[in-house]
Amino acid sequence: MLQELANYGRLGHAARMSQTASLQPAIRVVMMPRDTNSMGTIFGGIILSHIDVAGAVEARRHSDKKLVTVAMHEVKFIAPVFVGDLVSFYAETVKVGTTSVTVRVTVDAKRSRPPHETMRVTQAEVVYVAIDEPGHSVPI
Repeated sequence: MLQELANYGRLGHAARMSQTASLQPAIRVVMMPRDTNSMGTIFGGIILSHIDVAGAVEARRHSDKKLVTVAMHEVKFIAPVFVGDLVSFYAETVKVGTTSVTVRVTVDAKRSRPPHETMRVTQAEVVYVAIDEPGHSVPI
């Protein structure tokens, strides 16, 4: 079953997702054994956490205010991530509003084992809102 999962999500099968060829990753992380579940794959929550961080890196380009995550839109995992994979989180701004920034984060994993293929893992849009000290939204 793990081999079947490993073959799913090849970049060629992800036509509706953003292409990352022209982007530099906001962050790159090598997945470690401490991040695994009982199946031997990386917990989805670990990936979600890194998506949030990568999105925040991009959002900070638009504001020096305190930014908080208010939404992460539909995340579908289309390929597993394994221990040793180099996972790249590409972030691009989708929209800058009055108080919010929406960032698309695309996640690719380069397999640590031959033939070292790069697989699309997931993509999400994350919304960040600028806030003041009491926690009220403020202009970007």
